[in-house]
Amino acid sequence: MKILICSDSHGLTEELIELKKRHGDMDYYIHCGDSELSADHPALDGFQVVKGNCDFGADFPNQLALNVAGHKLLVTHGHLYNVKSSLTSLRYKALEENANIVCFGHSHVVGCEMVDDILFINPGSIRIPVLRKEKTYVILEIKNEQKTVQVYEYGKDTLFTETF
Repeated sequence: MKILICSDSHGLTEELIELKKRHGDMDYYIHCGDSELSADHPALDGFQVVKGNCDFGADFPNQLALNVAGHKLLVTHGHLYNVKSSLTSLRYKALEENANIVCFGHSHVVGCEMVDDILFINPGSIRIPVLRKEKTYVILEIKNEQKTVQVYEYGKDTLFTETF
């Protein structure tokens, strides 16, 4: 199972289309909010999308729960859980939803970490990265219980890989 995860594209369209072309073999495409596009915009075709704090008037849900390869994925933007301060509120939400993988954005800081057997993934931003210069997105590959997170620089190659 392969899942492309991006966030905080803030109005970009061609870049989203290019991600789908470059990685056409994904089982899912997830956008963690702040696309600043309408729900029917062609650049979002094929994406599971949640609403971010900059998605005014967009008809997206605040969160999604997906069952994938025996795992429960929780997708949210993160602004409703104060992710710029800590993962504590989001961790509680994941526990409440019985999610063992959480995808979120909002901070524009790419990263992945395991907390209490829950994998938290922030793909960073493909428009305005924070704490690094590279514009990033993530591919999550799930094989049985093994989860591999590959962080990509947009338009280039893999920056780093983590396995959990």
